[in-house]
Amino acid sequence: MSQHADLIVTNAAVYTCDPAREWAEAFAVAGGDIIAVGSADEIRALATSETEVLDAGGRMVMPGLCDIHTHLGYGGSQIAFELLLAPTDTLDDILAKVRDRAAGLDPDEWIVGGTVASSIFSEVTKGGYLAAFDEASGGHPVILRDDSMHNRWVNSRALELIGVGADTPDPEDGTYVRDTDGALTGVLWEMASKVVEDAMTASIKNPEERLRVAYKTALRAVNSFGITAAQDAGTLDHGLRALAGLDDSGEMTAWVVGSMPSRTFFEEGTVGEELYAVGGSYRRTHVRPDFVKLFLDGVPMTRTSALLAPYICHGDHEDPDFKGEPYWSHDDLVATLERCYELGLGAKLHCTGDGSVRVALDAIETVRKALGDGPIFQIAHVINVHPDDVPRFAALNVVADASPYMWFPSVIIDITAEQVPREVVERSFPCKDLVNSGAMLAAGSDWPVVPVPNPWLGLETLVTRANPDPAVPGELAPAQRLSLPEAIAAFTRTPAKAMGLGDTTGTLRTGLSADFVVLNHNLFDIEPGRIHQTQVDSTYFQGAKVYESSAQ
Repeated sequence: MSQHADLIVTNAAVYTCDPAREWAEAFAVAGGDIIAVGSADEIRALATSETEVLDAGGRMVMPGLCDIHTHLGYGGSQIAFELLLAPTDTLDDILAKVRDRAAGLDPDEWIVGGTVASSIFSEVTKGGYLAAFDEASGGHPVILRDDSMHNRWVNSRALELIGVGADTPDPEDGTYVRDTDGALTGVLWEMASKVVEDAMTASIKNPEERLRVAYKTALRAVNSFGITAAQDAGTLDHGLRALAGLDDSGEMTAWVVGSMPSRTFFEEGTVGEELYAVGGSYRRTHVRPDFVKLFLDGVPMTRTSALLAPYICHGDHEDPDFKGEPYWSHDDLVATLERCYELGLGAKLHCTGDGSVRVALDAIETVRKALGDGPIFQIAHVINVHPDDVPRFAALNVVADASPYMWFPSVIIDITAEQVPREVVERSFPCKDLVNSGAMLAAGSDWPVVPVPNPWLGLETLVTRANPDPAVPGELAPAQRLSLPEAIAAFTRTPAKAMGLGDTTGTLRTGLSADFVVLNHNLFDIEPGRIHQTQVDSTYFQGAKVYESSAQ
């Protein structure tokens, strides 16, 4: 090979994630791409006096990780501007943090925070807590987001600003939750959340700059965990504009694939055909507005997931035959997926119930039969999938967009189990069955539904099906454990392919972008229960260092 290297990585245990050659000693980079992978001697021959040499000191080097489901704008905003709440915070902790935040704000400035554990939301939904919330807020309007990001808890001042009172009707596909006496609790379900989010957004003085800072902050955060490619799971026009601006100024440090909402989203912005029409104008080298986003249902905690079996009935106030309702009819969904073929766009379909998964697969089967194989279709989050539907993913070439940060014994699972039949919960996230069936299993964080977009937590739970915290006992469906190579694939080459980036990143092989991480230990030399302790020493994007640990 006549080409000389700008950078060589040597003295490394290089796990390539390339099935044709899983391990190597070194690789070479030129112009931001990998030009050779091989032995140390082979790669050293490509060096000149001007070549940078990265001696990995025997450490493990692997491809940059890919997060197929995240919300970069929300996550970055949370870090840069909002009140950070821990999932372990009690109600008293939350009120104390709100009180402290309120003390340092200008009059009428909003307090926005999250995420609040589902168990807390379950409690405040009963009512009786609004007065304490109002006292803590000191007259400021407050929005607190739950750990599904579908629901909000707001105080009386926020309700006043959005014009919601005792007799206000619920918005379409949303609920202003009331207690058994009919009094407002401050809890907002689903599309009721959009009403208050829009009011808060309208109060921001420079939303464009705020969003630019949010996305830049998010990119720094994901880079620190070794992530170099991400699919933003709900990207409106202003988000695409912010990302395009960052790319124009040379500030993008990851590949970002956008998912454009087909219908009204949780915040104000253009959606559907109008958004698809302008989305392409924001396309850049590192910004790919290549997917449509569809919500087929809500979340099980609020009984808005569409199930095949009835929800658990808690009394006469609930219908024992209630299964939830999908937000899309078969015909409407088919029409939208057919439109994806016409536009050359993939689709990410949010489905948290086994009923909505079946609706999605039925519609996909209809369009695949009529139009053949075509756009990439992803079903997120494969929480509940009926066993009969598992083989249909591979048969229909559908990506299983999994959320392995959520299923280990946790508050989300505990609250879900209060609403969803036990036998359904116990077969949650059938990852091994999906992989064995030949389906593409790709992992995503859904950050900031989870507090941090740390892929090493998710990777460990794919292997162990247990909470990384030893203080939280138990496992969820241990028969669904993946091997370590299968779990790594779910965070590298598979999501890259599922995002349409398979020819760009996800493996360390000749011709692909030089996106890689140097780790503090070899994943194959440690016990699976230590994977969450993995630290990224450095992250490289297109051959340039974009993160270095302070411990270096």
